[in-house]
Amino acid sequence: MNAPDILQNIVHLLWLNLTSFMKNNFRLLAFVLLFGLSLHAQVKGDQPAAPDKKWTLMECVQHALKNNITIKQTDLDNNLAGIDKKDAFGNFLPSINASASHSWNIGLNQNITTGLLENQTTQFTSAGVQIGVDIFKGLQNQNRLRRANLSVLAAQYNSSKVRDDISLNVANAFLQILFNKENLKVQKEQLGINQKQQERINALVDAGSIPRGDLLDMNATVASSKQAVIAAENTLLISKLSLAQLLQLDDFETFDIEDRDYLIQESPTMNETAKTIYDKAKETRVELKIARTNMEIAERDIKIARGTYYPTLQGFYSFTTRAAYADQVVGVIPDPNTPFSVIGQVEGTGQNVLSPNVLPVVGKPDPVIDQFSDNKGHSFGLQLNIPILNGFAARNGVERAKVARDRSQIALSQAELDLERNIYQAFTDAKGALNAYESALAALEARQEAFNYAKEKLAVGMMNAFEFNQAQTLFVNAQSELLRAKYDYIFRVKVVEFYFGIPININ
Repeated sequence: MNAPDILQNIVHLLWLNLTSFMKNNFRLLAFVLLFGLSLHAQVKGDQPAAPDKKWTLMECVQHALKNNITIKQTDLDNNLAGIDKKDAFGNFLPSINASASHSWNIGLNQNITTGLLENQTTQFTSAGVQIGVDIFKGLQNQNRLRRANLSVLAAQYNSSKVRDDISLNVANAFLQILFNKENLKVQKEQLGINQKQQERINALVDAGSIPRGDLLDMNATVASSKQAVIAAENTLLISKLSLAQLLQLDDFETFDIEDRDYLIQESPTMNETAKTIYDKAKETRVELKIARTNMEIAERDIKIARGTYYPTLQGFYSFTTRAAYADQVVGVIPDPNTPFSVIGQVEGTGQNVLSPNVLPVVGKPDPVIDQFSDNKGHSFGLQLNIPILNGFAARNGVERAKVARDRSQIALSQAELDLERNIYQAFTDAKGALNAYESALAALEARQEAFNYAKEKLAVGMMNAFEFNQAQTLFVNAQSELLRAKYDYIFRVKVVEFYFGIPININ
């Protein structure tokens, strides 16, 4: 056997073995294929988020801006404003309407052959097209289009304001979780300290060194600490739920944010004056942009209302046609019974004047298409309407529009006052929050020393458990107050920075 034959036999043998393997292991191959496709799909990004994901503030803000219900509602308002703009643009287009009707007349109808009324049924079909276009309408269409553009802009500003509010709410909820987390740590640490003191006092009571009343007081302290831990855990869970709802997350129990130690940092914005921040905010804040746009809309409404004083000129064109389905007279034939009838006599000769008598020849109606072509008609022209007296409707419409304009001007002034008050309030609150934080820090240092001294006195028997519990409670309250002052200051500084045009972020 030569080499090519040997090679051909080897290939044939390998093919037989491969087909046999595929037949016997079809399920295994299918499983491997499906597993590979599933793995590929996960690599492509279809795999769910990890349950232990830690959300950063920016991730929370961005997710809320995409999924929050209030933002979705403002997006729908933007869509409605866009639709209103299309309506305003459509006013410039001609109106075109087609009509068609088919009627049955049943009962007494005139017979076309005898001219007598008879009970019969006739049918008629008519069709037409009407076109109308506004040539002049007191510039109302132009003003409505400009007003629609302003409404679109106002909707965009309102959407931006809602997004700003959501960002601030998310930042506040985020910081609240951070506060509750650190407060929980404080409560757990104090519980650990109390449990160690409980063990120590229990040993001293067993040795007879201190009275049993001290152990009872410490047991009550440990129980109170456990309650404080449970309350802190519940508060943390509720704060997570609040933020998860802002983000439109369903599984809030596993939701968690990034654990970081956010330190107090000096903000360059706080070196500015409140007036400087207000002057910049007047140019950038959407609250004033919304109020200014609403005032422009009110001005445009006045122009629209004044357009009703002017005459209107419209052009029109109409095309109509019709068809009937009744028999028609197609000709005449002489009357065989009375071919002639006397209609008069010639004066002077007395000769009769005869008129031939004829009978109509009735035939089928013409084809419908031919009737539509033969019976078509056109009409076109101009229509001028001049308002003279309409129950003062035009005048009252203008007056109402002026009142709405005055309201918009007052709303703009009020918005400026509100923005000024909010900025000065936020700036003052941030300054006060910094002072409160510094005071809380000094108070904590003093309480820390007092608590350490209380532990030393308890260790040598110079203080009972009740007095130690009081010192510890003051120390825990000082820790909580420092945490509250810390995150309150961080948030209030972010509010001031936000008015100054700095996006929400926590480093």
